[in-house]
Amino acid sequence: MLNKKIIIPLVVVILALIGGLAYLFMNLQEQKQVNEDMQELARLDKQEMENEYERFTLQYSEMMTKINNDSIIAQLTEEQLKTQRLLEELKRTKAEDAREITRLKKELATVRAVLRDYVMQIDSLNRQNEQLRAENSQVKEQLAERNTQIAGLSTEKASLSEKVAIAAQLDATNIQLKALKKNNKEVKKIKDCTTMQTSFTISRNVTAANGTRTVYVRIQNPGGNTLNGGGTFNYENRNLQYTMKKNIEYTGEETSLTLFWQVSQMLEAGDYRVSIFVDGNMIGSRTFSFN
Repeated sequence: MLNKKIIIPLVVVILALIGGLAYLFMNLQEQKQVNEDMQELARLDKQEMENEYERFTLQYSEMMTKINNDSIIAQLTEEQLKTQRLLEELKRTKAEDAREITRLKKELATVRAVLRDYVMQIDSLNRQNEQLRAENSQVKEQLAERNTQIAGLSTEKASLSEKVAIAAQLDATNIQLKALKKNNKEVKKIKDCTTMQTSFTISRNVTAANGTRTVYVRIQNPGGNTLNGGGTFNYENRNLQYTMKKNIEYTGEETSLTLFWQVSQMLEAGDYRVSIFVDGNMIGSRTFSFN
């Protein structure tokens, strides 16, 4: 039989490895889902552009039925062919080709501006052609169908954008609150506390944007009042007092923080609640009891 001194550490190491692998697997699955959502957003954006190109092509057809000016008809035909060519280029382009999609999006803006100018010209030249509207009913139905499709795509795109935003929110773990004396040792009675120490870890999140963040820590006493730090921040359209704050440079990697608050008021025994806020979101909260 193996010595217990060998078996117990071995079991601990195995359990730690299993836990680490499980965490890594869950993190990879989360990143995979976010990447899939972002790819779906790109696909929807491309489909929305295709629908707009098709709608503009149909609008050129509709305008040509409203006028008898051969010169303008020839110009409209040329612009319609250009729009159809750009549509075909877009259909051949992969949604992941950001550079080409950007170019075609700029072309789409140009097509939209040119089309607007022709609409103004035709309206001023031929407002009296009311009888031809019956001939355009089919084209209008197609336009209405395309507009409905675009509206549906916009809704789906907004929903996916919200999912990506939620995935990018930060998360605070391992939240700790200690009541310390002047010698930095933990007190037995809260009334002897001179410094409150809060520590926590902001988890790794590669989907969150890198950059400067302001971290606000709010400590509430047993009566629900905030230990005053002298300032406020915005949360859900209202101003809340904070106890401490700190600016950090977040890089997407795990970040550990420790903040201190010098006691400026009498503290009473009971439950103290620590809440942490970043980017207008509460990213963690925990309650601690002191005698």
